[in-house]
Amino acid sequence: MMKGTILVNAYADMPSLTEQASRLKEEFTKAGAKVSVVKNDDYSALCAKRGLLTKDYGDFVVYLDKDKYLARILEKTGIRLFNRAAAIETCDDKMITHVALSGVVPMPETIPAPLCYTNNAVIKPEEADKVISVLGLPVVVKESFGSRGKGVYLARTKEELHSLMNVLKGKPVLYQKFVEESAGRDMRIIVIGGKCFAAMERRSDADFRSNIDLGGKGYAVTPPDEYVALAEKAATALGLDYCGVDLLYGKDGPLLAEVNSNAFFREAERVTGRNVARAYVARVLDVMSSKNVREGL
Repeated sequence: MMKGTILVNAYADMPSLTEQASRLKEEFTKAGAKVSVVKNDDYSALCAKRGLLTKDYGDFVVYLDKDKYLARILEKTGIRLFNRAAAIETCDDKMITHVALSGVVPMPETIPAPLCYTNNAVIKPEEADKVISVLGLPVVVKESFGSRGKGVYLARTKEELHSLMNVLKGKPVLYQKFVEESAGRDMRIIVIGGKCFAAMERRSDADFRSNIDLGGKGYAVTPPDEYVALAEKAATALGLDYCGVDLLYGKDGPLLAEVNSNAFFREAERVTGRNVARAYVARVLDVMSSKNVREGL
């Protein structure tokens, strides 16, 4: 019997995360695999002089967290992670995602804010002028680390942008061209094993962000071929077994907004009727079966 672990963050109490882990465990059980849900505060992996020590996580770990240190430790012991540590790290940092996919898929024009290490630094108004000269107004301001739409702002004036620059100066931040045609809506494509599995349009009547956790709602859609191709290309380039690719409706075609390595699938399952958890489990078990065959296990 295949054995594995579903690893979650110890301090996240979101119902969507709890349901994500429960749905995956349910489908693993149906598929004949034994899995346990483990929190990352178990302190079951540590670096020691004689090497890396871990508890028995089984044959694989479905990593529903962004703890890059534990992910790297587990991979060094030879455990297969879904997704892999490098892919999780790349997706976790929005600017690194942009750099990784630059020249690979179309994205809105994006520039990083200079990193600021001094608390008493004052960002001058001229810095806002530089951003506006490239990206125009309004401009999207994103904290490089964050999920569910948090840490994403829309500066409609120079004054708003300048204020945000000073408020966020101690954090990694990026500035992005506002895609007006896509305000309040985007397309979330679930990609599993490099192939589009489900798609929904997310819409919000109250916010330029369409995130479900911020009040957006999902609607089943049949994605055009160019949207599917973009999502699959991004997922493959980042080496992801599973992800949610968020696409904006640009005037000349789709633009990639973000890639979520641990995208919640509850709303996608609800509106599309597709069993995302089962498909993800099938991907994991297929990869592990092929790995065992190659290694003669």
